[in-house]
Amino acid sequence: MTKIGIIGSAGRMGQALANAIPDMGGTLVGGIDAGGDPAPLARDADVLVDFSAPSALDATLVAARQAGTPIMIGTTGLTPAHHALIDAAAADIAVLQTGNVSLGVTLLAKLVRQAAATLGPDWDIEIVEMHHRHKVDAPSGTALLLGEAAAAGRGTTLAESRVSDRAGLTGARSEGTIGFASLRGGSVAGDHQVIFAGTGERIEIGHRAEDRAIFARGAITAALWLVGKAPGRYTMDEVLGL
Repeated sequence: MTKIGIIGSAGRMGQALANAIPDMGGTLVGGIDAGGDPAPLARDADVLVDFSAPSALDATLVAARQAGTPIMIGTTGLTPAHHALIDAAAADIAVLQTGNVSLGVTLLAKLVRQAAATLGPDWDIEIVEMHHRHKVDAPSGTALLLGEAAAAGRGTTLAESRVSDRAGLTGARSEGTIGFASLRGGSVAGDHQVIFAGTGERIEIGHRAEDRAIFARGAITAALWLVGKAPGRYTMDEVLGL
């Protein structure tokens, strides 16, 4: 059975992963949290699953590269500097990083890209997401993933089109921008809605996560898929064959 190590084992996702691993053909060989050394775990595991914090990513990638252990990264709130570290690590090991590991969201992102490519720039794109009161980053990683899909469909980048904050006298909406709204409260596992608003009509497509276990199953599916893969940076589309 594939030996899986969890980075961020005490968190909500870490606990969900630990509960799901035995039912999915894996063996939990251990986990670490803030202040822990990832090196021994990387040596013991066939694959690592990281749902910790951005501040821990550098040390985790160093340990994974030294041990030659593939890693699935679901940590959100990553910066361009973190993505540069991931790109560098992918030269030596198989890495899959994503803002969301669910099948439904992966398919939603493809639909968003297709809709954005089909509809003209006079259709405004807004992304609304809601999560539980304990979530520390906004917009969510999934919302950004959907924004990147929309931007790609329009032949641009999210960095060029993103609008995350609106307050006060902001003026009229700029054509071609992609807006974000983040809601926090209760125990919501994750709700995401992408709105394409045209003149006199709207298209709304979305996804609601009712149980964190769907993310755990998706992450483990991706981790098991990574084992034995050549060094490189992989995507959930490849895991799911979309």
